[in-house]
Amino acid sequence: MLGISPDKPSAQKKFKDKYDLPYSLLADVDKEAAKKFGVLKEKSMYGHKYMGIERTTFVIDPEGKISAVITGIKPDEHAAAVLAALK
Repeated sequence: MLGISPDKPSAQKKFKDKYDLPYSLLADVDKEAAKKFGVLKEKSMYGHKYMGIERTTFVIDPEGKISAVITGIKPDEHAAAVLAALK
C-alpha cells in the first residue's frame, strides 16, 4: 500500500507519524503523478476556483492492473469503501 500527495516529504512525515500510518507516502510536489492518474481537478471553495487533488484510491490487483477506483467519498467513509473493494 502506498499513499501519494503533493505535500513535501517533511509534511508527509509529520502526517504519517501523527496518524501512525503503516504504509509509505510518496511526494508528488510537481503533481505529475496526479496529472497522469487524472486526479488533478478543478475545485471550488467559497466561490474561488482552483486546481486540487481529488481524493482517489486505486486498487491494484496482483497483476498490476487497476481493479477498482474509489472517488467522491467523504474521508470518514473512505476506509470502508476501500475494504469493500478489496473483498
